[in-house]
Amino acid sequence: MQQHQRSTTTLLAAAALLAAGFPAFAQNWQPDKNVEIVINTAPGSGQDATGRLIQKILQDRKLVNTSITINNKPGGGGAIAYTYLQAHPADGHFVSIASKSLLTNHISGRMPLTYSHLTPLAILFDEYIAVAVKADSPIKSGRELLDRMKKDPGTYSFGVATGLGNPNHQGVAMALKDAGVDLRKTKTPVFQSGGNAITALLGGHVDAVPGSVGLMRKYVEAGSVRLIAIASPKRLTGIFANTPTWKEQGANAIVSNWRGLVGPPNLTAAQAAFWDNALRQLTQSEAWKKELEENNWDNEYRNSAETRKYMEADYADLKAFLTELELVKAK
Repeated sequence: MQQHQRSTTTLLAAAALLAAGFPAFAQNWQPDKNVEIVINTAPGSGQDATGRLIQKILQDRKLVNTSITINNKPGGGGAIAYTYLQAHPADGHFVSIASKSLLTNHISGRMPLTYSHLTPLAILFDEYIAVAVKADSPIKSGRELLDRMKKDPGTYSFGVATGLGNPNHQGVAMALKDAGVDLRKTKTPVFQSGGNAITALLGGHVDAVPGSVGLMRKYVEAGSVRLIAIASPKRLTGIFANTPTWKEQGANAIVSNWRGLVGPPNLTAAQAAFWDNALRQLTQSEAWKKELEENNWDNEYRNSAETRKYMEADYADLKAFLTELELVKAK
Protein backbone atom coordinates (compact mmCIF):
# COMPACT_ATOMS: atom_id res chain seq x y z
CA MET A 1 0.00 0.00 0.00
CA GLN A 2 2.81 2.39 0.95
CA GLN A 3 4.59 1.58 -2.30
CA HIS A 4 1.40 2.35 -4.24
CA GLN A 5 1.09 5.72 -2.45
CA ARG A 6 4.70 6.60 -3.27
CA SER A 7 4.12 5.74 -6.93
CA THR A 8 1.00 7.88 -7.01
CA THR A 9 2.87 10.79 -5.42
CA THR A 10 5.67 10.46 -7.96
CA LEU A 11 3.22 10.46 -10.88
CA LEU A 12 1.45 13.53 -9.52
CA ALA A 13 4.78 15.37 -9.14
CA ALA A 14 5.76 14.49 -12.70
CA ALA A 15 2.40 15.70 -13.99
CA ALA A 16 2.85 19.00 -12.16
CA LEU A 17 6.26 19.51 -13.77
CA LEU A 18 4.87 18.78 -17.24
CA ALA A 19 2.06 21.25 -16.63
CA ALA A 20 4.67 23.88 -15.78
CA GLY A 21 5.94 23.65 -19.36
CA PHE A 22 9.24 21.79 -19.10
CA PRO A 23 10.96 19.35 -16.71
CA ALA A 24 12.58 20.45 -13.46
CA PHE A 25 16.12 19.75 -14.60
CA ALA A 26 15.68 22.23 -17.46
CA GLN A 27 14.46 25.01 -15.22
CA ASN A 28 17.85 25.36 -13.55
CA TRP A 29 20.21 25.06 -16.51
CA GLN A 30 23.59 26.71 -16.11
CA PRO A 31 26.95 26.32 -17.84
CA ASP A 32 28.98 23.32 -16.65
CA LYS A 33 31.98 23.86 -18.93
CA ASN A 34 33.85 26.72 -20.55
CA VAL A 35 31.74 29.48 -22.11
CA GLU A 36 32.92 30.98 -25.41
CA ILE A 37 32.17 34.57 -26.35
CA VAL A 38 32.58 34.65 -30.12
CA ILE A 39 33.63 37.97 -31.69
CA ASN A 40 32.96 38.46 -35.40
CA THR A 41 35.76 41.03 -35.81
CA ALA A 42 39.48 41.16 -35.12
CA PRO A 43 40.92 42.33 -31.77
CA GLY A 44 40.87 46.09 -31.33
CA SER A 45 37.34 46.62 -32.61
CA GLY A 46 34.29 47.94 -30.80
CA GLN A 47 32.78 44.45 -30.92
CA ASP A 48 35.93 42.99 -29.37
CA ALA A 49 36.02 45.60 -26.59
CA THR A 50 32.37 44.91 -25.78
CA GLY A 51 32.98 41.17 -25.60
CA ARG A 52 35.96 41.54 -23.28
CA LEU A 53 34.02 43.92 -21.02
CA ILE A 54 31.16 41.41 -20.77
CA GLN A 55 33.66 38.63 -20.04
CA LYS A 56 35.22 40.63 -17.19
CA ILE A 57 31.97 41.61 -15.49
CA LEU A 58 30.48 38.12 -15.77
CA GLN A 59 33.62 36.70 -14.14
CA ASP A 60 34.11 39.44 -11.52
CA ARG A 61 30.50 39.18 -10.33
CA LYS A 62 30.47 35.37 -10.65
CA LEU A 63 27.40 35.51 -12.87
CA VAL A 64 28.90 32.56 -14.75
CA ASN A 65 30.64 30.00 -12.56
CA THR A 66 32.79 28.43 -15.28
CA SER A 67 35.71 29.82 -17.24
CA ILE A 68 34.94 32.26 -20.09
CA THR A 69 37.13 32.67 -23.16
CA ILE A 70 37.11 35.07 -26.12
CA ASN A 71 37.23 33.59 -29.62
CA ASN A 72 37.81 36.10 -32.43
CA LYS A 73 36.53 34.86 -35.79
CA PRO A 74 36.64 37.81 -38.21
CA GLY A 75 35.70 37.71 -41.86
CA GLY A 76 32.78 37.59 -44.21
CA GLY A 77 30.98 40.47 -42.52
CA GLY A 78 30.32 38.18 -39.55
CA ALA A 79 29.53 35.06 -41.60
CA ILE A 80 32.51 33.10 -40.26
CA ALA A 81 31.60 33.74 -36.62
CA TYR A 82 27.90 33.08 -37.05
CA THR A 83 28.52 29.92 -39.09
CA TYR A 84 30.71 28.73 -36.21
CA LEU A 85 27.86 29.50 -33.82
CA GLN A 86 25.45 27.54 -36.01
CA ALA A 87 27.72 24.50 -35.68
CA HIS A 88 26.81 24.31 -31.97
CA PRO A 89 23.01 24.11 -32.01
CA ALA A 90 21.15 24.02 -28.68
CA ASP A 91 24.40 24.65 -26.75
CA GLY A 92 24.14 27.52 -24.27
CA HIS A 93 27.90 27.54 -23.72
CA PHE A 94 28.36 29.60 -26.90
CA VAL A 95 27.29 33.23 -27.34
CA SER A 96 28.33 35.88 -29.84
CA ILE A 97 28.47 39.66 -29.81
CA ALA A 98 26.03 41.06 -32.35
CA SER A 99 25.16 44.45 -33.75
CA LYS A 100 22.99 45.88 -36.50
CA SER A 101 25.49 44.39 -38.94
CA LEU A 102 23.82 41.04 -38.26
CA LEU A 103 20.81 42.51 -40.06
CA THR A 104 22.37 44.90 -42.59
CA ASN A 105 24.94 42.43 -43.93
CA HIS A 106 22.13 39.99 -44.67
CA ILE A 107 19.96 42.66 -46.30
CA SER A 108 22.83 43.84 -48.49
CA GLY A 109 23.63 40.27 -49.56
CA ARG A 110 27.01 40.18 -47.84
CA MET A 111 26.10 37.43 -45.36
CA PRO A 112 23.71 34.46 -45.68
CA LEU A 113 22.80 34.40 -41.97
CA THR A 114 20.77 36.78 -39.84
CA TYR A 115 18.95 36.85 -36.49
CA SER A 116 16.32 34.28 -37.58
CA HIS A 117 19.03 31.62 -38.06
CA LEU A 118 20.25 32.06 -34.46
CA THR A 119 18.79 32.65 -30.98
CA PRO A 120 18.56 36.36 -30.07
CA LEU A 121 19.53 36.78 -26.40
CA ALA A 122 19.86 40.48 -25.59
CA ILE A 123 20.29 44.02 -26.78
CA LEU A 124 22.54 45.81 -24.32
CA PHE A 125 23.10 49.39 -25.50
CA ASP A 126 22.98 51.87 -28.37
CA GLU A 127 25.89 54.03 -29.52
CA TYR A 128 26.17 56.72 -32.17
CA ILE A 129 28.52 56.76 -35.15
CA ALA A 130 31.31 59.33 -35.46
CA VAL A 131 33.56 60.19 -38.40
CA ALA A 132 37.31 60.41 -37.68
CA VAL A 133 40.22 61.88 -39.63
CA LYS A 134 43.90 62.00 -38.72
CA ALA A 135 44.77 64.68 -36.20
CA ASP A 136 46.75 66.57 -38.86
CA SER A 137 44.24 66.00 -41.69
CA PRO A 138 43.46 68.96 -43.96
CA ILE A 139 39.75 68.09 -43.60
CA LYS A 140 38.57 70.62 -41.02
CA SER A 141 34.88 69.79 -40.69
CA GLY A 142 32.07 67.54 -41.79
CA ARG A 143 30.63 70.40 -43.82
CA GLU A 144 33.90 70.84 -45.72
CA LEU A 145 34.01 67.11 -46.45
CA LEU A 146 30.45 67.15 -47.83
CA ASP A 147 31.11 70.18 -50.03
CA ARG A 148 34.25 68.61 -51.52
CA MET A 149 32.54 65.26 -52.07
CA LYS A 150 29.60 66.94 -53.78
CA LYS A 151 31.99 68.38 -56.36
CA ASP A 152 33.92 65.12 -56.75
CA PRO A 153 32.61 61.91 -55.06
CA GLY A 154 36.07 60.38 -55.36
CA THR A 155 37.87 63.11 -53.44
CA TYR A 156 38.15 61.19 -50.18
CA SER A 157 38.15 57.51 -49.23
CA PHE A 158 36.35 56.02 -46.23
CA GLY A 159 37.58 52.95 -44.34
CA VAL A 160 34.50 50.95 -43.37
CA ALA A 161 34.33 48.03 -40.93
CA THR A 162 33.02 45.43 -41.58
CA GLY A 163 30.66 45.74 -44.56
CA LEU A 164 28.94 48.24 -46.80
CA GLY A 165 25.49 49.23 -45.64
CA ASN A 166 26.17 48.58 -41.97
CA PRO A 167 25.79 51.31 -39.29
CA ASN A 168 29.43 52.42 -39.60
CA HIS A 169 28.97 53.01 -43.32
CA GLN A 170 25.58 54.60 -42.76
CA GLY A 171 27.19 57.10 -40.36
CA VAL A 172 28.79 58.84 -43.33
CA ALA A 173 26.68 57.55 -46.25
CA MET A 174 23.48 59.11 -44.92
CA ALA A 175 25.13 62.54 -44.71
CA LEU A 176 26.67 62.16 -48.18
CA LYS A 177 23.34 61.18 -49.71
CA ASP A 178 21.59 64.07 -47.96
CA ALA A 179 24.19 66.41 -49.53
CA GLY A 180 23.46 65.02 -53.00
CA VAL A 181 26.59 62.88 -53.37
CA ASP A 182 26.38 59.84 -55.66
CA LEU A 183 27.28 56.98 -53.30
CA ARG A 184 28.11 54.67 -56.20
CA LYS A 185 31.12 56.84 -57.01
CA THR A 186 32.59 56.95 -53.50
CA LYS A 187 35.67 54.97 -52.42
CA THR A 188 34.86 52.73 -49.45
CA PRO A 189 37.41 49.96 -48.79
CA VAL A 190 36.16 47.40 -46.23
CA PHE A 191 38.20 46.24 -43.22
CA GLN A 192 37.75 43.31 -40.83
CA SER A 193 37.53 45.53 -37.74
CA GLY A 194 37.28 49.14 -36.69
CA GLY A 195 40.80 48.88 -35.28
CA ASN A 196 42.13 47.82 -38.69
CA ALA A 197 40.31 50.73 -40.34
CA ILE A 198 41.85 53.20 -37.86
CA THR A 199 45.30 51.70 -38.51
CA ALA A 200 44.78 52.33 -42.23
CA LEU A 201 43.70 55.89 -41.44
CA LEU A 202 46.79 56.58 -39.33
CA GLY A 203 48.95 55.08 -42.07
CA GLY A 204 47.49 57.45 -44.65
CA HIS A 205 45.74 54.71 -46.66
CA VAL A 206 42.23 56.16 -46.21
CA ASP A 207 41.09 59.72 -45.53
CA ALA A 208 38.33 59.12 -42.97
CA VAL A 209 36.81 56.35 -40.87
CA PRO A 210 33.21 56.20 -39.65
CA GLY A 211 32.85 54.17 -36.46
CA SER A 212 31.22 53.94 -33.06
CA VAL A 213 32.04 56.56 -30.45
CA GLY A 214 33.16 53.72 -28.16
CA LEU A 215 35.80 52.72 -30.72
CA MET A 216 36.94 56.31 -31.19
CA ARG A 217 37.39 57.22 -27.53
CA LYS A 218 40.95 55.94 -26.97
CA TYR A 219 42.19 57.44 -30.25
CA VAL A 220 40.67 60.82 -29.41
CA GLU A 221 42.21 60.67 -25.93
CA ALA A 222 45.60 59.83 -27.47
CA GLY A 223 45.30 62.76 -29.89
CA SER A 224 45.88 60.57 -32.94
CA VAL A 225 42.51 61.27 -34.56
CA ARG A 226 40.11 64.19 -34.75
CA LEU A 227 36.35 63.78 -35.03
CA ILE A 228 34.62 65.96 -37.62
CA ALA A 229 31.02 64.82 -37.09
CA ILE A 230 28.81 62.58 -34.96
CA ALA A 231 25.54 61.16 -36.27
CA SER A 232 23.64 61.89 -33.05
CA PRO A 233 20.50 64.02 -32.57
CA LYS A 234 22.38 66.35 -30.20
CA ARG A 235 25.95 66.83 -29.01
CA LEU A 236 27.37 64.14 -26.77
CA THR A 237 29.18 64.86 -23.51
CA GLY A 238 32.71 64.40 -22.16
CA ILE A 239 35.50 64.16 -24.72
CA PHE A 240 32.93 64.27 -27.54
CA ALA A 241 31.37 67.55 -26.44
CA ASN A 242 33.37 69.64 -28.93
CA THR A 243 32.40 67.56 -31.96
CA PRO A 244 29.39 68.94 -33.87
CA THR A 245 26.61 66.67 -35.06
CA TRP A 246 25.91 66.16 -38.74
CA LYS A 247 22.68 68.03 -38.14
CA GLU A 248 24.59 71.10 -36.94
CA GLN A 249 26.55 70.98 -40.19
CA GLY A 250 23.50 70.92 -42.41
CA ALA A 251 23.09 67.17 -43.00
CA ASN A 252 20.06 65.19 -41.84
CA ALA A 253 21.94 62.13 -40.59
CA ILE A 254 21.23 60.33 -37.31
CA VAL A 255 22.68 56.81 -37.03
CA SER A 256 23.15 54.57 -34.01
CA ASN A 257 24.25 50.98 -33.63
CA TRP A 258 22.98 48.58 -30.99
CA ARG A 259 25.15 45.88 -29.52
CA GLY A 260 23.91 42.69 -27.94
CA LEU A 261 24.25 38.93 -27.79
CA VAL A 262 22.98 36.01 -29.84
CA GLY A 263 23.32 32.28 -29.25
CA PRO A 264 23.30 29.21 -31.47
CA PRO A 265 20.01 28.10 -33.01
CA ASN A 266 17.49 26.14 -30.93
CA LEU A 267 18.56 27.20 -27.43
CA THR A 268 16.07 25.91 -24.86
CA ALA A 269 13.82 28.14 -22.77
CA ALA A 270 15.96 27.31 -19.73
CA GLN A 271 19.20 28.27 -21.48
CA ALA A 272 17.69 31.57 -22.62
CA ALA A 273 16.41 32.16 -19.08
CA PHE A 274 19.91 31.67 -17.67
CA TRP A 275 21.32 34.29 -20.01
CA ASP A 276 18.38 36.63 -19.34
CA ASN A 277 19.19 36.50 -15.63
CA ALA A 278 22.97 36.83 -16.02
CA LEU A 279 22.79 39.73 -18.49
CA ARG A 280 20.12 41.56 -16.51
CA GLN A 281 22.42 41.48 -13.47
CA LEU A 282 25.37 42.53 -15.63
CA THR A 283 23.53 45.63 -16.86
CA GLN A 284 22.63 46.54 -13.27
CA SER A 285 26.26 46.46 -12.09
CA GLU A 286 28.16 49.65 -11.28
CA ALA A 287 31.01 48.59 -13.58
CA TRP A 288 28.59 48.39 -16.52
CA LYS A 289 26.91 51.70 -15.67
CA LYS A 290 30.34 53.36 -15.52
CA GLU A 291 31.16 52.12 -19.03
CA LEU A 292 27.81 53.39 -20.32
CA GLU A 293 28.56 56.87 -19.00
CA GLU A 294 32.18 57.02 -20.15
CA ASN A 295 31.38 55.82 -23.66
CA ASN A 296 28.16 57.80 -24.17
CA TRP A 297 26.28 54.52 -24.58
CA ASP A 298 22.49 54.57 -24.17
CA ASN A 299 21.16 51.82 -21.91
CA GLU A 300 18.79 49.76 -24.07
CA TYR A 301 18.71 46.39 -22.30
CA ARG A 302 16.14 43.95 -23.70
CA ASN A 303 15.75 40.30 -22.73
CA SER A 304 15.69 37.43 -25.22
CA ALA A 305 11.97 37.58 -26.05
CA GLU A 306 12.04 41.37 -26.43
CA THR A 307 15.21 41.20 -28.52
CA ARG A 308 13.70 38.81 -31.06
CA LYS A 309 10.71 41.13 -31.56
CA TYR A 310 12.99 44.18 -31.80
CA MET A 311 15.27 42.57 -34.38
CA GLU A 312 12.31 41.56 -36.51
CA ALA A 313 11.01 45.16 -36.59
CA ASP A 314 14.50 46.63 -37.05
CA TYR A 315 15.18 44.31 -40.00
CA ALA A 316 12.13 45.69 -41.83
CA ASP A 317 13.10 49.30 -41.09
CA LEU A 318 16.72 48.78 -42.16
CA LYS A 319 15.70 47.10 -45.39
CA ALA A 320 13.62 50.14 -46.30
CA PHE A 321 16.50 52.47 -45.36
CA LEU A 322 19.16 50.54 -47.31
CA THR A 323 16.86 50.37 -50.32
CA GLU A 324 16.80 54.16 -50.25
CA LEU A 325 20.61 54.21 -50.14
CA GLU A 326 20.68 51.75 -53.08
CA LEU A 327 22.60 49.21 -50.98
CA VAL A 328 20.16 46.30 -51.11
CA LYS A 329 21.33 43.43 -53.28
CA ALA A 330 18.74 42.41 -55.87
CA LYS A 331 17.34 38.92 -55.27
